[in-house]
Amino acid sequence: MSGPGSGAAVAVDRYSPIVTEGTPLIEDPVADEQADAEGVFSQRSPDPGRSDQRRRRGPGPFALIVAPGLVALTAVSAFLAMNGGLSPAPFDGAGATETVTSKVDGSYVPWLRRATSDCPVITPAVLAAQIDQLSGWSDDTSSLSEQGIARFTKARWKIWGRDDDGNGRSSPRDPVDAIMALGRQDCSLLREVTALRTRGTVNGELVDLTLAAYTAGTDAVTRAGRVPATARHFLDAVKGRLPQYESLVRQNPEPSGRWTTYAILSPPVGTLTVTSPFGSRKHPLTGVTKLHTGVDFGAPEGAQVSAAREGRVEFAGMTAAYGNRVVIDHGTIEDKRLETTYSHLSSIQVSQGQSVSAGSPIGRVGSTGLSTGPHLHFEVLVNGQYLDPIPWLTVAN
Repeated sequence: MSGPGSGAAVAVDRYSPIVTEGTPLIEDPVADEQADAEGVFSQRSPDPGRSDQRRRRGPGPFALIVAPGLVALTAVSAFLAMNGGLSPAPFDGAGATETVTSKVDGSYVPWLRRATSDCPVITPAVLAAQIDQLSGWSDDTSSLSEQGIARFTKARWKIWGRDDDGNGRSSPRDPVDAIMALGRQDCSLLREVTALRTRGTVNGELVDLTLAAYTAGTDAVTRAGRVPATARHFLDAVKGRLPQYESLVRQNPEPSGRWTTYAILSPPVGTLTVTSPFGSRKHPLTGVTKLHTGVDFGAPEGAQVSAAREGRVEFAGMTAAYGNRVVIDHGTIEDKRLETTYSHLSSIQVSQGQSVSAGSPIGRVGSTGLSTGPHLHFEVLVNGQYLDPIPWLTVAN
Protein backbone atom coordinates (compact mmCIF):
# COMPACT_ATOMS: atom_id res chain seq x y z
CA MET A 1 0.00 0.00 0.00
CA SER A 2 1.68 3.18 -1.15
CA GLY A 3 -0.78 5.75 0.16
CA PRO A 4 -4.39 6.39 1.16
CA GLY A 5 -6.85 4.50 -0.96
CA SER A 6 -4.63 1.67 -2.30
CA GLY A 7 -3.92 -1.93 -1.26
CA ALA A 8 -3.66 -5.55 -2.39
CA ALA A 9 -6.12 -8.29 -1.53
CA VAL A 10 -5.21 -10.78 1.19
CA ALA A 11 -7.62 -12.94 3.22
CA VAL A 12 -6.65 -12.99 6.89
CA ASP A 13 -8.45 -14.34 9.96
CA ARG A 14 -8.98 -11.38 12.29
CA TYR A 15 -8.71 -13.51 15.40
CA SER A 16 -5.55 -15.40 14.53
CA PRO A 17 -2.07 -13.93 14.00
CA ILE A 18 -0.52 -13.86 10.57
CA VAL A 19 1.99 -16.72 10.84
CA THR A 20 5.04 -15.97 8.76
CA GLU A 21 7.64 -18.43 7.56
CA GLY A 22 10.51 -18.42 10.02
CA THR A 23 8.40 -16.94 12.83
CA PRO A 24 8.20 -19.10 15.99
CA LEU A 25 4.71 -20.02 17.11
CA ILE A 26 3.67 -18.89 20.58
CA GLU A 27 2.22 -21.52 22.88
CA ASP A 28 -1.50 -20.91 23.14
CA PRO A 29 -4.59 -23.11 22.87
CA VAL A 30 -5.95 -20.87 20.12
CA ALA A 31 -2.77 -21.26 18.11
CA ASP A 32 -3.04 -25.05 18.22
CA GLU A 33 -6.37 -24.85 16.44
CA GLN A 34 -5.09 -22.63 13.65
CA ALA A 35 -4.79 -24.43 10.32
CA ASP A 36 -2.44 -23.54 7.52
CA ALA A 37 -4.68 -21.73 5.04
CA GLU A 38 -2.11 -21.17 2.30
CA GLY A 39 -0.66 -23.81 0.00
CA VAL A 40 2.79 -23.64 -1.54
CA PHE A 41 3.07 -23.40 -5.33
CA SER A 42 6.32 -24.67 -6.79
CA GLN A 43 7.50 -25.82 -10.17
CA ARG A 44 10.57 -27.73 -11.26
CA SER A 45 12.97 -25.97 -13.61
CA PRO A 46 13.78 -27.75 -16.89
CA ASP A 47 16.91 -29.87 -16.81
CA PRO A 48 19.69 -27.93 -18.58
CA GLY A 49 21.63 -31.15 -19.11
CA ARG A 50 19.37 -32.63 -21.77
CA SER A 51 21.35 -33.37 -24.95
CA ASP A 52 20.62 -32.38 -28.53
CA GLN A 53 20.62 -36.08 -29.44
CA ARG A 54 17.46 -36.72 -27.41
CA ARG A 55 15.72 -33.82 -29.11
CA ARG A 56 16.46 -35.28 -32.56
CA ARG A 57 14.51 -38.42 -31.63
CA GLY A 58 11.30 -36.36 -31.77
CA PRO A 59 8.89 -35.32 -29.05
CA GLY A 60 7.67 -37.95 -26.59
CA PRO A 61 4.30 -38.14 -24.78
CA PHE A 62 5.53 -35.87 -21.95
CA ALA A 63 6.56 -33.14 -24.37
CA LEU A 64 3.35 -33.40 -26.37
CA ILE A 65 0.84 -33.56 -23.49
CA VAL A 66 2.24 -32.50 -20.09
CA ALA A 67 4.84 -29.87 -20.96
CA PRO A 68 2.45 -27.50 -22.81
CA GLY A 69 0.14 -27.57 -19.78
CA LEU A 70 2.96 -26.64 -17.43
CA VAL A 71 4.02 -23.80 -19.69
CA ALA A 72 0.47 -22.45 -19.81
CA LEU A 73 0.04 -22.77 -16.05
CA THR A 74 3.31 -20.93 -15.46
CA ALA A 75 2.30 -18.12 -17.81
CA VAL A 76 -1.12 -17.71 -16.17
CA SER A 77 0.41 -17.69 -12.68
CA ALA A 78 2.92 -15.04 -13.67
CA PHE A 79 0.20 -12.88 -15.20
CA LEU A 80 -2.01 -13.14 -12.10
CA ALA A 81 0.86 -12.37 -9.76
CA MET A 82 1.78 -9.25 -11.74
CA ASN A 83 -1.81 -8.03 -11.61
CA GLY A 84 -2.52 -8.72 -7.94
CA GLY A 85 -4.62 -11.84 -8.61
CA LEU A 86 -2.53 -14.03 -6.30
CA SER A 87 -2.10 -13.45 -2.61
CA PRO A 88 1.48 -12.58 -1.68
CA ALA A 89 3.57 -15.39 -0.27
CA PRO A 90 4.20 -15.38 3.49
CA PHE A 91 7.07 -13.13 4.57
CA ASP A 92 10.19 -14.81 5.87
CA GLY A 93 11.46 -13.62 9.25
CA ALA A 94 14.37 -11.59 7.88
CA GLY A 95 12.48 -9.63 5.26
CA ALA A 96 9.18 -8.99 7.05
CA THR A 97 9.98 -5.45 8.17
CA GLU A 98 11.00 -4.20 4.75
CA THR A 99 8.09 -5.88 2.97
CA VAL A 100 5.32 -4.70 5.30
CA THR A 101 6.47 -1.13 5.84
CA SER A 102 6.88 -0.70 2.10
CA LYS A 103 3.06 -0.87 1.94
CA VAL A 104 2.69 1.97 4.45
CA ASP A 105 4.31 5.25 3.47
CA GLY A 106 4.53 8.42 5.52
CA SER A 107 1.14 9.69 4.32
CA TYR A 108 -0.59 7.42 6.85
CA VAL A 109 1.43 8.51 9.91
CA PRO A 110 -0.50 11.80 10.48
CA TRP A 111 -3.76 9.82 10.43
CA LEU A 112 -2.32 7.26 12.85
CA ARG A 113 -1.38 10.13 15.16
CA ARG A 114 -4.79 11.75 14.85
CA ALA A 115 -6.56 8.44 15.52
CA THR A 116 -4.65 7.98 18.80
CA SER A 117 -4.48 11.61 19.94
CA ASP A 118 -7.23 11.15 22.55
CA CYS A 119 -5.59 8.10 24.16
CA PRO A 120 -1.78 8.40 24.16
CA VAL A 121 -1.39 4.92 25.68
CA ILE A 122 -2.34 3.60 22.23
CA THR A 123 0.53 5.03 20.20
CA PRO A 124 0.51 5.42 16.40
CA ALA A 125 2.94 2.50 16.20
CA VAL A 126 0.64 0.27 18.29
CA LEU A 127 -2.31 1.07 16.02
CA ALA A 128 -0.23 0.39 12.90
CA ALA A 129 1.04 -2.92 14.31
CA GLN A 130 -2.53 -3.90 15.18
CA ILE A 131 -3.65 -3.25 11.59
CA ASP A 132 -0.67 -5.22 10.30
CA GLN A 133 -1.68 -8.16 12.49
CA LEU A 134 -5.30 -7.96 11.36
CA SER A 135 -4.72 -7.68 7.62
CA GLY A 136 -1.09 -7.06 6.69
CA TRP A 137 -2.34 -3.61 5.59
CA SER A 138 -4.18 -5.28 2.70
CA ASP A 139 -7.89 -4.96 1.89
CA ASP A 140 -9.65 -8.32 1.58
CA THR A 141 -12.01 -7.60 -1.30
CA SER A 142 -13.53 -11.11 -1.18
CA SER A 143 -14.72 -11.06 2.44
CA LEU A 144 -18.36 -10.22 3.06
CA SER A 145 -18.17 -10.27 6.87
CA GLU A 146 -14.98 -8.37 7.76
CA GLN A 147 -13.83 -5.64 5.40
CA GLY A 148 -10.90 -3.31 4.93
CA ILE A 149 -7.48 -3.11 6.52
CA ALA A 150 -9.01 -3.03 10.03
CA ARG A 151 -11.41 -5.92 9.36
CA PHE A 152 -14.61 -4.15 10.38
CA THR A 153 -17.93 -5.97 10.37
CA LYS A 154 -21.03 -4.05 9.31
CA ALA A 155 -22.24 -3.95 12.91
CA ARG A 156 -19.00 -2.53 14.27
CA TRP A 157 -18.72 -0.04 11.42
CA LYS A 158 -22.13 1.40 12.30
CA ILE A 159 -20.70 2.22 15.74
CA TRP A 160 -17.22 3.49 14.87
CA GLY A 161 -17.19 4.35 11.16
CA ARG A 162 -17.23 7.92 9.82
CA ASP A 163 -16.18 9.82 6.71
CA ASP A 164 -12.92 11.02 8.26
CA ASP A 165 -11.10 11.94 5.06
CA GLY A 166 -14.05 14.00 3.76
CA ASN A 167 -14.39 12.22 0.43
CA GLY A 168 -18.17 12.02 0.73
CA ARG A 169 -18.49 8.41 1.85
CA SER A 170 -17.85 6.37 5.00
CA SER A 171 -16.36 2.98 4.16
CA PRO A 172 -14.31 0.34 6.00
CA ARG A 173 -12.49 -0.16 2.69
CA ASP A 174 -11.24 3.42 2.84
CA PRO A 175 -7.90 3.11 4.69
CA VAL A 176 -8.12 6.54 6.35
CA ASP A 177 -11.69 5.93 7.55
CA ALA A 178 -10.62 2.50 8.84
CA ILE A 179 -7.58 3.89 10.72
CA MET A 180 -9.67 6.53 12.46
CA ALA A 181 -12.49 4.10 13.29
CA LEU A 182 -10.11 1.56 14.82
CA GLY A 183 -8.52 4.35 16.84
CA ARG A 184 -11.93 5.34 18.23
CA GLN A 185 -12.71 1.74 19.14
CA ASP A 186 -9.33 1.23 20.85
CA CYS A 187 -9.66 4.49 22.80
CA SER A 188 -13.08 3.41 24.04
CA LEU A 189 -11.67 0.06 25.15
CA LEU A 190 -8.77 1.86 26.84
CA ARG A 191 -11.20 3.91 28.91
CA GLU A 192 -13.00 0.73 29.96
CA VAL A 193 -9.87 -1.16 31.06
CA THR A 194 -8.45 1.97 32.73
CA ALA A 195 -11.58 2.15 34.88
CA LEU A 196 -11.27 -1.56 35.68
CA ARG A 197 -7.63 -1.19 36.66
CA THR A 198 -8.33 1.96 38.67
CA ARG A 199 -10.82 -0.04 40.76
CA GLY A 200 -8.31 -2.87 41.12
CA THR A 201 -10.48 -5.29 39.15
CA VAL A 202 -7.69 -6.08 36.67
CA ASN A 203 -3.91 -5.80 36.65
CA GLY A 204 -1.48 -5.32 33.79
CA GLU A 205 -0.19 -2.77 31.31
CA LEU A 206 -3.01 -0.65 29.88
CA VAL A 207 -1.94 -1.18 26.27
CA ASP A 208 -1.90 -4.96 26.84
CA LEU A 209 -5.32 -4.90 28.49
CA THR A 210 -6.73 -2.77 25.65
CA LEU A 211 -5.51 -5.11 22.92
CA ALA A 212 -6.77 -8.08 24.92
CA ALA A 213 -10.20 -6.44 25.24
CA TYR A 214 -10.21 -5.87 21.47
CA THR A 215 -9.58 -9.49 20.54
CA ALA A 216 -11.16 -11.37 23.48
CA GLY A 217 -13.69 -8.87 24.84
CA THR A 218 -13.78 -6.73 27.97
CA ASP A 219 -15.77 -9.38 29.84
CA ALA A 220 -13.01 -11.94 29.28
CA VAL A 221 -10.40 -9.50 30.61
CA THR A 222 -12.59 -8.79 33.65
CA ARG A 223 -13.11 -12.49 34.41
CA ALA A 224 -9.39 -13.21 34.14
CA GLY A 225 -8.36 -10.11 36.07
CA ARG A 226 -5.55 -9.70 33.56
CA VAL A 227 -4.78 -10.49 29.91
CA PRO A 228 -6.63 -13.80 29.33
CA ALA A 229 -4.86 -16.75 27.74
CA THR A 230 -7.12 -16.52 24.69
CA ALA A 231 -5.74 -13.05 23.91
CA ARG A 232 -2.04 -13.77 24.49
CA HIS A 233 -1.33 -14.97 20.95
CA PHE A 234 -2.86 -11.86 19.36
CA LEU A 235 -1.14 -9.55 21.85
CA ASP A 236 2.31 -11.05 21.34
CA ALA A 237 1.91 -10.93 17.57
CA VAL A 238 1.01 -7.22 17.66
CA LYS A 239 3.88 -6.36 20.02
CA GLY A 240 6.28 -8.31 17.82
CA ARG A 241 5.46 -5.93 14.96
CA LEU A 242 5.96 -2.76 17.02
CA PRO A 243 9.65 -2.03 16.28
CA GLN A 244 9.18 -1.61 12.53
CA TYR A 245 6.29 0.83 13.02
CA GLU A 246 8.05 2.76 15.76
CA SER A 247 10.79 3.28 13.18
CA LEU A 248 8.23 4.40 10.58
CA VAL A 249 6.73 6.94 13.01
CA ARG A 250 10.19 8.30 13.90
CA GLN A 251 10.94 8.79 10.22
CA ASN A 252 7.84 11.00 9.96
CA PRO A 253 8.03 13.40 12.95
CA GLU A 254 5.22 15.67 14.05
CA PRO A 255 5.41 19.24 12.72
CA SER A 256 4.35 20.70 16.08
CA GLY A 257 5.19 20.03 19.72
CA ARG A 258 3.18 18.03 22.23
CA TRP A 259 0.99 19.46 24.96
CA THR A 260 2.55 21.18 27.93
CA THR A 261 3.23 19.89 31.44
CA TYR A 262 2.09 22.23 34.23
CA ALA A 263 3.41 22.42 37.81
CA ILE A 264 -0.09 22.66 39.30
CA LEU A 265 -0.18 19.88 41.91
CA SER A 266 0.47 20.34 45.61
CA PRO A 267 2.75 17.83 47.40
CA PRO A 268 0.66 14.84 48.55
CA VAL A 269 2.90 14.25 51.58
CA GLY A 270 4.84 16.64 53.81
CA THR A 271 8.31 15.63 52.59
CA LEU A 272 8.96 14.56 49.00
CA THR A 273 11.64 11.93 49.48
CA VAL A 274 11.74 9.82 46.32
CA THR A 275 12.56 6.20 47.08
CA SER A 276 11.64 4.85 43.62
CA PRO A 277 11.26 7.15 40.58
CA PHE A 278 8.94 6.93 37.58
CA GLY A 279 10.20 4.63 34.81
CA SER A 280 11.16 1.06 33.99
CA ARG A 281 12.33 -0.99 36.96
CA LYS A 282 12.48 -4.53 38.35
CA HIS A 283 9.67 -4.95 40.86
CA PRO A 284 11.16 -5.65 44.31
CA LEU A 285 8.58 -8.36 45.08
CA THR A 286 7.60 -9.96 41.77
CA GLY A 287 10.98 -9.60 40.04
CA VAL A 288 9.24 -8.52 36.82
CA THR A 289 10.77 -5.61 34.88
CA LYS A 290 8.04 -3.19 33.80
CA LEU A 291 7.05 0.46 33.90
CA HIS A 292 6.82 1.90 37.41
CA THR A 293 3.80 4.06 36.70
CA GLY A 294 4.31 6.56 39.50
CA VAL A 295 6.73 7.83 42.13
CA ASP A 296 7.26 6.30 45.57
CA PHE A 297 7.63 8.86 48.34
CA GLY A 298 9.15 7.50 51.53
CA ALA A 299 7.19 8.46 54.65
CA PRO A 300 6.52 6.97 58.09
CA GLU A 301 3.50 4.79 58.77
CA GLY A 302 0.46 6.94 59.47
CA ALA A 303 1.80 10.15 57.88
CA GLN A 304 -0.92 12.35 56.41
CA VAL A 305 -1.68 12.05 52.68
CA SER A 306 -3.46 15.01 51.06
CA ALA A 307 -5.21 15.69 47.75
CA ALA A 308 -2.81 17.27 45.24
CA ARG A 309 -5.55 19.38 43.65
CA GLU A 310 -9.28 19.99 43.96
CA GLY A 311 -11.46 17.35 42.36
CA ARG A 312 -13.88 14.49 42.91
CA VAL A 313 -13.01 11.10 44.41
CA GLU A 314 -13.44 8.58 41.60
CA PHE A 315 -12.45 5.52 43.63
CA ALA A 316 -11.65 4.79 47.26
CA GLY A 317 -11.14 1.21 48.40
CA MET A 318 -8.95 -1.87 48.69
CA THR A 319 -7.24 -3.43 45.65
CA ALA A 320 -5.01 -6.49 45.35
CA ALA A 321 -1.81 -4.85 44.11
CA TYR A 322 -2.20 -1.22 45.24
CA GLY A 323 -3.72 -1.99 48.63
CA ASN A 324 -5.87 0.87 49.92
CA ARG A 325 -6.12 3.25 46.99
CA VAL A 326 -7.71 6.63 46.26
CA VAL A 327 -8.22 8.03 42.74
CA ILE A 328 -9.16 11.70 42.25
CA ASP A 329 -10.53 13.15 39.00
CA HIS A 330 -9.39 16.78 38.63
CA GLY A 331 -11.40 17.54 35.50
CA THR A 332 -9.88 18.75 32.22
CA ILE A 333 -7.02 21.09 31.38
CA GLU A 334 -6.81 22.14 27.72
CA ASP A 335 -9.22 19.29 26.94
CA LYS A 336 -6.95 16.77 28.71
CA ARG A 337 -8.40 14.80 31.61
CA LEU A 338 -6.17 14.92 34.72
CA GLU A 339 -6.25 12.28 37.48
CA THR A 340 -4.05 11.49 40.48
CA THR A 341 -3.82 8.27 42.51
CA TYR A 342 -2.63 7.50 46.04
CA SER A 343 -1.83 3.88 46.94
CA HIS A 344 -0.70 1.52 49.74
CA LEU A 345 -2.55 3.65 52.32
CA SER A 346 -2.97 2.32 55.85
CA SER A 347 -6.39 4.00 56.02
CA ILE A 348 -8.75 5.95 53.75
CA GLN A 349 -10.40 9.18 54.89
CA VAL A 350 -12.65 9.91 51.88
CA SER A 351 -15.41 8.11 49.99
CA GLN A 352 -16.28 7.70 46.32
CA GLY A 353 -18.08 10.72 44.87
CA GLN A 354 -16.80 13.11 47.54
CA SER A 355 -15.46 16.53 46.46
CA VAL A 356 -12.06 17.52 47.85
CA SER A 357 -9.86 20.61 47.82
CA ALA A 358 -6.10 20.82 47.39
CA GLY A 359 -4.54 19.81 50.70
CA SER A 360 -7.64 17.99 51.99
CA PRO A 361 -6.75 14.84 54.00
CA ILE A 362 -7.61 11.70 52.04
CA GLY A 363 -5.72 8.94 53.89
CA ARG A 364 -2.58 7.92 55.74
CA VAL A 365 0.69 6.36 54.59
CA GLY A 366 0.84 2.59 54.89
CA SER A 367 2.16 -0.60 53.29
CA THR A 368 -0.98 -2.41 52.10
CA GLY A 369 -1.01 -4.43 48.86
CA LEU A 370 2.25 -5.36 47.10
CA SER A 371 4.59 -3.23 49.17
CA THR A 372 7.95 -3.64 50.89
CA GLY A 373 7.34 -0.98 53.55
CA PRO A 374 5.51 2.26 54.38
CA HIS A 375 5.45 4.71 51.46
CA LEU A 376 3.06 6.57 49.16
CA HIS A 377 2.83 5.41 45.54
CA PHE A 378 1.67 8.58 43.72
CA GLU A 379 0.57 8.63 40.07
CA VAL A 380 -0.45 11.26 37.51
CA LEU A 381 -2.62 10.29 34.53
CA VAL A 382 -3.45 12.54 31.58
CA ASN A 383 -6.09 11.05 29.28
CA GLY A 384 -5.35 7.67 30.82
CA GLN A 385 -1.60 7.88 30.16
CA TYR A 386 0.78 7.57 33.11
CA LEU A 387 3.28 10.44 33.27
CA ASP A 388 6.19 11.28 35.55
CA PRO A 389 4.52 13.10 38.49
CA ILE A 390 7.57 15.16 39.50
CA PRO A 391 7.24 17.93 36.84
CA TRP A 392 3.58 18.36 37.83
CA LEU A 393 4.35 19.16 41.47
CA THR A 394 4.71 22.80 42.55
CA VAL A 395 7.57 21.76 44.85
CA ALA A 396 9.70 19.35 42.84
CA ASN A 397 12.79 18.88 45.00
